Amino acid sequence: LAQSAKAVVLVSHDRAFINNVTNRTLEITCGRVEDYKVKYDEYVVLRAERREQQLRAYENQQKEIADIKDFIERFRYKPTKAVQVQSRIKQLEKIVPIEVDEVDNKQMHLKFPPCLRSGDYPIICDEVRKDYGAHTVFDHVTFTIKRGEKVAFVGKNGEGKSTLVKCIMGEIPFTGTLKIGHNVQIGYFAQNQAQLLDENLTIFQTIDNVATGEMRLKVNDLLGAFMFGGETSEKFVKVLSGGERSRLAMIKLLLEPVNLLILDEPTNHLDMQSKDVLKEAIKAFDGTAIIVSHDREFLDGLVDKVYEFGGGKVREHLGGIYDFLQHKQMESLRELEKSVPSKTDNDQIQEPAVSSGKQSYAEKKEFEKQIRKAERLVKDAEAKVSQLEAELKVVEDKLAAGATDNDLFERHGEVSKSLDAAMSEWEDATMELENLKNN
Repeated sequence: LAQSAKAVVLVSHDRAFINNVTNRTLEITCGRVEDYKVKYDEYVVLRAERREQQLRAYENQQKEIADIKDFIERFRYKPTKAVQVQSRIKQLEKIVPIEVDEVDNKQMHLKFPPCLRSGDYPIICDEVRKDYGAHTVFDHVTFTIKRGEKVAFVGKNGEGKSTLVKCIMGEIPFTGTLKIGHNVQIGYFAQNQAQLLDENLTIFQTIDNVATGEMRLKVNDLLGAFMFGGETSEKFVKVLSGGERSRLAMIKLLLEPVNLLILDEPTNHLDMQSKDVLKEAIKAFDGTAIIVSHDREFLDGLVDKVYEFGGGKVREHLGGIYDFLQHKQMESLRELEKSVPSKTDNDQIQEPAVSSGKQSYAEKKEFEKQIRKAERLVKDAEAKVSQLEAELKVVEDKLAAGATDNDLFERHGEVSKSLDAAMSEWEDATMELENLKNN
């Protein structure tokens, strides 16, 4: 996008991405569009300066208005001052109020509730291996995560990041040894967490039921920080979109007493303010955290160790996310999607038994047939997802318009479940296609 000769309009919550792509920022505020001909980080500085100027001008105007009103009140009934009073009244009527840009000055500080201290080593992996049929996702995975460490799992989609998380959670079988330490209480966030919410509760009730201590008094502020402010908090969970449910599940997790956080792509449905609230909460968290993410800006300053998944191996890199990217000579984590593990990365990566140039004609034809079949499955799955998303939007639009038909609520639940199943089918088909192409 940065090298494209075409005009690009970008709507994004990825701070690093928009800084690297854009050279102009449009801000919508006070019912107007303000044009800053600079990238996002420079816009933030200019916006702060502009707002300070607005505040000074606003304060000066308020002082001027107060002085005029004071003059009018003091001399309103003195005949000798009638002309000056009338002049001041006209002057007051002509004043155009100065507006100050809307800024949320409430800094939401979220602190995890107290929890039992875990053992020194919450996670110990020794020769862990996971196979799906003939396909090995990873093997010889050996590492130890110490109490209090914040680590990132990074790598291409389909390389096993979420699979290892499921192994840690005990959701799927594996070979090798994986030990969960003493007194470890896990808080797990994944996309399917949103499906476990009670659909008959409102957003406010969902959070109010789990909030304790001083957070009971800050539920509305917390909801506002995650884009559920005002009347939105009274919406029922059953009418929320997938993204909204994910955000709600995230808030709920942040209020649970845990000492090991496992977050799988936690920033997917968050805006910049929500990301900042979550990031500060994790930084202040005195437990252990494993974060699966492609958002380098979110991981920056948050993690002190990176585990790279690729080529069926898991490699440990000490240091923060930008240390890792510098070591890999990459600009962003998205570049991992197109990178091929080099033989120097790990001597256990083996050469294919037969090079593509020496494949027989029949083998090539069979391979191409498998690729076409896999591509067709991906395309069909995408079409099904698009159809269900469109159907879900129609139902949600009707509910948002005030419809209260019970059949409509039931239909919403049915379509949501079908969409989740279709998304899983699409992910499986995509992973199968990637595996074929990589092999």
